[in-house]
This record gives sequence, structure tokens and C-alpha cells, in this order.
Amino acid sequence: MRPLFLLQGPSKFGVHSSVAEGARSGESLGMQTSTLPSRSVMLRAFQGRDASFEGVFLTAVLTTGIFCRPTCPARKPKPENVEFFAEVGDALRAGYRPCRRCRPLEVAGAPPDWLRPLLAEVEADPQRRWRDRDLRDLGLEPTRVRRWFRAQHGMTFHAYARARRLGLAFAAIRAGDRVTEAAFSHGYDSLSGFGEAIKRLLGEPPRKGAAKREPVVLRRITSPLGTLLAGATESGICLLEFSDRRRLEAQLRCLQRRLGAVFAPGTTPLLETLEAELVDYFAGTLEQFQVPLHAPGTPFQEQVWAGLREIPPGQTRSYSELAESLGRPSAVRAVARANGDNRLAILIPCHRVVGRDGRLTGYGGGLWRKRRLLQIEGVWVADGA
Repeated sequence: MRPLFLLQGPSKFGVHSSVAEGARSGESLGMQTSTLPSRSVMLRAFQGRDASFEGVFLTAVLTTGIFCRPTCPARKPKPENVEFFAEVGDALRAGYRPCRRCRPLEVAGAPPDWLRPLLAEVEADPQRRWRDRDLRDLGLEPTRVRRWFRAQHGMTFHAYARARRLGLAFAAIRAGDRVTEAAFSHGYDSLSGFGEAIKRLLGEPPRKGAAKREPVVLRRITSPLGTLLAGATESGICLLEFSDRRRLEAQLRCLQRRLGAVFAPGTTPLLETLEAELVDYFAGTLEQFQVPLHAPGTPFQEQVWAGLREIPPGQTRSYSELAESLGRPSAVRAVARANGDNRLAILIPCHRVVGRDGRLTGYGGGLWRKRRLLQIEGVWVADGA
């Protein structure tokens, strides 16, 4: 069963901009020209309109004199007529003008001005049930709202609002509220309707399911290296992965098994703390994250993950060195597997593990990201390494 919160689902709106805006202002080391992906990677992303590269680079077309987002819907130019920039200012200084179709001066995913009043209403009263006539009362055309949500987040506005209400209601039951109180205080007209919604989500009635399940709030955060999906329980951050990682869906299923997780969109103070710390990290001003983590695994996995957190910023270890530091010198392959099973990119710094010869080895977010993260931390890795 797919999680309630779709992989491309919404976050708290406004989250999309802050990490990326720091990068576009030139504050982030992750956006320096020297940290761009290779030309072949960027060409492939541009030609494929890969949304995971939004905020990572801009594409300029020599024959038209314009620069675009990676996802620009316009006809693609010949590769020899393309060059890449890390920042808007670089493209403007080179004499290019912004594309009118993809509007690269705007932060990707940020809500337009016409939508902001609705988002403010949702944040002020997340339990509210919304109907099309409510949108019209705000001067909004429901079709326009629906198209924006689908394009940006893969779900309609009404689907988001329902998922948000259901997640809040589930958390209230788990905190001790009666099912009746949780249902009616979160916008449900009947106990039967609420019970059916919870049963579709959990496969069992509300009270029975709540006793065994852990609510996990998910939201997307845009960074200079692409979009991240973050998740938090009441205890700490349990997920931070680049949204284009192949194993992301498997990691979500693993969380469901480990925690009995129920996913819902929204935000929490822990997620807001994480976002603020990521801004500082990508700006090169934060070395140690303080946000609490919740990383359940096997005893061996947890030992490896604890060992990863002992590697100081600005340093690397080989898999064999990590295994030896854990008192498991013969378990190099098992250490590598546990490293790959890490669900907390950047926070549990698996990117600091390299090959015995110092060369970069596998990284779920892509080797180009691994190189950039190390460079942000002061470890220079040659492009051919």
C-alpha cells in the first residue's frame, strides 16, 4: 500500500523557498560554480526535464540569449548551444535574460501571490473542511487551485486537506483523545465516515490502529542540491532523503515496518528546526546538527550509524577504517550495507565514507552530490575521483 503522503506530496508552503533562497543569494557553498554537477549530468537532467535538479543549476541557450530552469517546457536546443550556471546573477552578468515560460527568477515550488491567502487559511485552521464554494469565496477558481497542486505536489488541494485532517486526528487519538472527539474536532461529520477513512489507512479500526502506529509528519525542503523529503516523529527526525533517490519508497516502507508509521503531510517544530539548520549547513556555517534524530534499525545498523556520526566534518573514512573503529574489522561489506541503509542523509553523514584509495564510492543521492557535500565541509575531491 502506498503511504498516505505521496512521494511528491506537499510540505508546509514556504519551506520550499528558504534553503534555496539562501543559495540563490550567493550565501551557500553548495551553489558555487565549482560545485555544479558534471556537464553530462546537467545535460541529461535538462533534456529529461528532471525536477529533482530544480535549484541546482540554470541552463543558458547561446542561440536565444535566455536562461531557463532544468524543467523548462520549451523546445530543447542542441547540446553545443547550451551552457550552465549555478546562480541567477551569473547568468545575468553573462548577458542572458530570464525565460518567460519557466520564469527562473522565481523560486521553484513557491506559491504564487494569488494562492497565499488560501495557504494562510489552511495553516490557521488545518481541521477545516474545504469545498469549491469556499475557494470561490476567496476569489479563487477551483480548477486553477487544483492544477497548481497537481503540478507542484502530485495531489489535489482537497486531497491534501483531507490527508492533513486525518493525520492530525490520528495523532490526537494516539495522544489519548476519544475517537468521537477526534473525529468531530477534525472536520468529520460522522463516526462511520471517520472510521472508514482510518480503516483504509491502517487496515483496522481507529482505536486499535492508533495503539500500534507512530504518526510521521512529512514535508519537502528545497536545498541547493535538490529537493529533500523530511519526516519527523514526536521523538526526532526519522527521514531525510533526496526525493529522487531510487530507494526512497523502500525507505518509507521500512519506516512503516519499523515504527508502524502512518504518514501525513504537515509540519512540526522539529521539522522547522531541521530546515533552519540545513540553511546554515549549506551556507557553510554549521558543522554539527543539534536536531534530535529517531533512527531505529538493527543493533548492527545502529552501531554503524553511531560510528558515522563520530566522523568529524572535514574528514573522511574508508569502509575498512569504519569497520575497524567499530571493532568489526572483518565486517567491511556489512558495514557498507548498513551505510547504504541510512535513512538520514547529511544528518548521519554516510557521505564521509570513501574507498580505501580515497575515491568516491556509491551514494544513494548520486556521486555528484556526495562530492558537493564533502566540498561544503572543506574536503576537496577532484572531479575525476
